[in-house]
Amino acid sequence: MAQVEATTERIIAADAETVFDALADYQDVRPKVLPAHFSEYEVREGGDGEGTLVHWKLQATKKRVRDCLVEVTEPTDGQLVEKDRNSSMVTTWVVTPAGEGRSKTVVTTVWDGAGGIGGFFERTFAPKGLARIHDELLAKLAAETEKATEAS
Repeated sequence: MAQVEATTERIIAADAETVFDALADYQDVRPKVLPAHFSEYEVREGGDGEGTLVHWKLQATKKRVRDCLVEVTEPTDGQLVEKDRNSSMVTTWVVTPAGEGRSKTVVTTVWDGAGGIGGFFERTFAPKGLARIHDELLAKLAAETEKATEAS
C-alpha cells in the first residue's frame, strides 16, 4: 500500500486570522463552503477548531463514498488537522500571511491507498479529483471571507 496525497492551495484576499477562523468554524461557516460532494454534515462535539468532532459523507466519485468521522486538532498556529476515525485519511489545512490583507491557504490530504491495479488507478486519479473538490471549497471559503472583510 502506497500513501496517496492531494494538495491544493489558494491566495485569499483576507488576512490569515480571518481565513483560519472561518475555516475552523465547523458550526456556521464550514457548512456554507462545502461543495455538493459533502452530505450528511453534522457537528457532534465542539464546533470551533480544536476538539471538534464532525461527521460527513464525501462523494469522491460516482461509486466512491467515504463515511468520515473527523477529529479536529490545531497542532500549531495557523494549522488545522482533520483525522478521520473511519480511515487513514488525514487532511491538514495551513493558513499563512501572503502580504497585506492576503493569506495563502494550503490543504493536503493523505491516506493509505489500495494495492495492485486498483491502487495504481487510485494514485493516478484520486488526487486530481480531490484537488478539484478542495479547489471548489477554497473558492467558496475565499468568497465567504472576502465578503466578510469587505463588510468590516
